[in-house]
Amino acid sequence: METTKWVLDPSHSEINFKVKHLMISTVTGSIDKFNVEVVSPGADFTDADIRFEADMSTINTHNEQRDGHLKSTDFFDVEKFPLMNFISSSLTKKNDGTYVMKGNLTIRGITKPIELDAEYGGAEKDADGNIRIGFEVEGRLSRQEFGLNYMQLTDSGGLVIGEDVKLIANIQLVKQQ
Repeated sequence: METTKWVLDPSHSEINFKVKHLMISTVTGSIDKFNVEVVSPGADFTDADIRFEADMSTINTHNEQRDGHLKSTDFFDVEKFPLMNFISSSLTKKNDGTYVMKGNLTIRGITKPIELDAEYGGAEKDADGNIRIGFEVEGRLSRQEFGLNYMQLTDSGGLVIGEDVKLIANIQLVKQQ
């Protein structure tokens, strides 16, 4: 069986996250520098090998002070753990265009299994004749499971920063010839 390798088009891809602040509103951020590679054994991506790596020093919430705090030892400790990684263990088709992606996510040197939903956006040939595909990936993780244990409380006893983090990725990949 012939495999197909797909590489990231960074100018048409993004990784975003959302987390509650004071449990009353949501802060959105991004990771601006990352890479994704996919090796697919078949036409429908079932059981594709997916590898993701993100440079955590490029975390961006559009607030320099908050970004600095996120890069500190209170959160990602980017000096000691500069990369976040994901390696898939399975990609299973649920129905037309939707998949369940399972794998291992590593943050701060802690590796945990995670399950993500992936929606296939389709394939298209660009002006240069390259075949491109798109996926939107969503999931949730518990930040404490990955050692992100900053637990400041409000005066009323609630968390300043929510426990759950929502991940949203829009990924465009280019077929390698």
